[in-house]
Amino acid sequence: MADISPTRSALLASKGSLKTASSGADLLKRKRDALIGEFFALVKDALAAREELSGVSKGAYVSLFSAKAWDSPEAVESLSLAQGSEYNVSMEIVSIYGVKVPKMEIPDRGNVAAFSPINVGSRTIQAATDFQTVMAALVKVAATETKLRRIGEEIKKTSRRVNALEQVVIPGILGDIRFIRGVLDQREREESFRLKKIKAKLEREAAANKKASQAGQAAD
Repeated sequence: MADISPTRSALLASKGSLKTASSGADLLKRKRDALIGEFFALVKDALAAREELSGVSKGAYVSLFSAKAWDSPEAVESLSLAQGSEYNVSMEIVSIYGVKVPKMEIPDRGNVAAFSPINVGSRTIQAATDFQTVMAALVKVAATETKLRRIGEEIKKTSRRVNALEQVVIPGILGDIRFIRGVLDQREREESFRLKKIKAKLEREAAANKKASQAGQAAD
């Protein structure tokens, strides 16, 4: 408060700052509430994606064990080494209430394995197809949980800003306003007291002058 000039212009400026800080806190709280709603909606999506991944993974490993049992482990491993390691995913960055999150498009590979079925057992083909489904489920989980993490981080950041405004900035501005008003009120009281003294002095002088004038007229 020592750096504040206790003037009416400073009081107006502090009131403006208080209005801005209060509006900012309200906007941030609305943003936080919207993000919390989005967060809980994504939690449901993330749980569903995890359940889907768990289900397709179990089915894929059953297919893999069956393929190894019927087509031999060597044939399955040889085929896996012959497959390309790339899995291209289309991704763009979108904004959710100001939070940048990835939006991933899972490629539609169909149900056909990326190799010729000649001399390849049907169970091996099924295992390869099932693991393509696992890859799609993994991408879905990654996209959903990345959104979830980033929105959660933004909720924490927004909450910290709201707390800073409500617990530090706004109380500080209110303290400045009380200080300025106190000084201005004290000045007004002192000015009022000074004016009353001047008025009383002028009234005494007027009365004395009037009395002297009346005494002079009586002497004449």
